[in-house]
Amino acid sequence: MSAFDGLFSLVESAIGQPAAHWLREHVEVPQGLLDFSWHPQALHRAWLAEALNLCLLHKLVDAVPDGRRYVQEQAQLGRKVVFDHGAIRTVDWPVNGELPRGRLAFSRLLEPLGFTDVRTYPLTPLNMTGWGYRHMDLPEDIAQFFVSELHPGRFSEGFQQAVSRVVSSSRDPLNAEHKAILHRLQLTRHCSLRDAQQVLQGLYHAFDRQHGAVQEADYQCLLQESAEMAWIATEGNSFNHLTDRVSDLHATVAQQRDLQRPMKDSIEVSASGRVMQTAYRACTVTRGLVDEHGVYREHQVPGSFVEFIQRETDPATQRLDLNFDSSNAQGIFKMTASNA
Repeated sequence: MSAFDGLFSLVESAIGQPAAHWLREHVEVPQGLLDFSWHPQALHRAWLAEALNLCLLHKLVDAVPDGRRYVQEQAQLGRKVVFDHGAIRTVDWPVNGELPRGRLAFSRLLEPLGFTDVRTYPLTPLNMTGWGYRHMDLPEDIAQFFVSELHPGRFSEGFQQAVSRVVSSSRDPLNAEHKAILHRLQLTRHCSLRDAQQVLQGLYHAFDRQHGAVQEADYQCLLQESAEMAWIATEGNSFNHLTDRVSDLHATVAQQRDLQRPMKDSIEVSASGRVMQTAYRACTVTRGLVDEHGVYREHQVPGSFVEFIQRETDPATQRLDLNFDSSNAQGIFKMTASNA
């Protein structure tokens, strides 16, 4: 079995053979992974990081039909998508059930996989902060994570109380064995294939909604002050979006508009001019909320979406500019407010 066969076997252990096969046919896998050990007793962390990213990409295209269609259309054109980054939202609040507050719920699992926090991005108009987590072994090739925190302390008292009611029931998807494997991985950068299969299950489920039923009144309270917190109330820590890295964003946008896809009106350009981004508008999903009579009623709310990014070389480093941009991020975040 080749190392890449092993990678997709690991992916298959978490999400099944059909999904693993689909990913192999549609998503570019970094050749640089071959520089790192693949052995049943000493699997390098980079392989586990890539396996998790592939699983999460598949989870998102399952949730966003426009995303799956886009990826499959790219394959028909002879191109595999290049996974640039995924984004998640967290809540910086002490009342968070079993979960650590804010981004700590994810730094505890991203860091053992080889990701490191490289830069902070103020998202002040949204009362949020973002952090870019980049992989230390293959920074240009393994998809980054953009992890944001919403700060309820900057909102009204009523909003804060609603946040507490929503997230206080959060459970921890990582059990003691998952945490022990991550601890060993952080110390040695390697784990056994068996441990990788076991911990991947926990990691995969960490990117989901961990809290229970949400009261409709709380959802409306949150929505009045923060579309982002309202989104967290229904979607939790699911991937907010995944991003395809393209070589010509203007051409991609023109093609998608010709196909009448639900595109953002404009392209966001970073202060450096080297990073350009745009996106589909968020899909609409059905989620249940509990009304004032205790009845669980379905509502149409914003879900996740697909983003497109073009990165240019930084002349100072002669490397691809892997940074994010606060202004760009805030423009992209509006995609989940559009259907609110």
